[in-house]
Amino acid sequence: MRGFIRLFACGALMSMAFASASAAADGKTHHIAVQVDQNDPQVMNLALNNVNAVIEYYRTKNEDVDIDVVAYGPGLHMLRADTSPVQDRIKRLKDMVFPGKIVFSACNNTKQGMEKAEGHAISILPDASVVPSGVVHLMELQERGWSYVRP
Repeated sequence: MRGFIRLFACGALMSMAFASASAAADGKTHHIAVQVDQNDPQVMNLALNNVNAVIEYYRTKNEDVDIDVVAYGPGLHMLRADTSPVQDRIKRLKDMVFPGKIVFSACNNTKQGMEKAEGHAISILPDASVVPSGVVHLMELQERGWSYVRP
């Protein structure tokens, strides 16, 4: 009886190991949304450091990850063509990742508010896209199962 239990336990452990390897081989894609809502270069760089670390981690595991960096409120400066202190880093990240795996989303509500306050049109970085509302975009990503990070 003890031999049977030992054999059963060993078989169960091997099944779990194969299931884990199988899950990685199944092509599961991880999803992470990163919020930037501060006009602070340190916060922006921390967010990009987090993004880079996630990319590198899953690259070593041969697993895919989709990333959406969502900027709104004062954080929109991260994606403004005229004020972004990190636009070179954003371009490098976009260039190092397979197209579509990292997205930078700029809040249109914030953009319109800044345009009204400043009295002129605001250009967003070419590596970013505009979403109607940054907060709503984050909420909808989370509702679809995306993980959420705020540096």
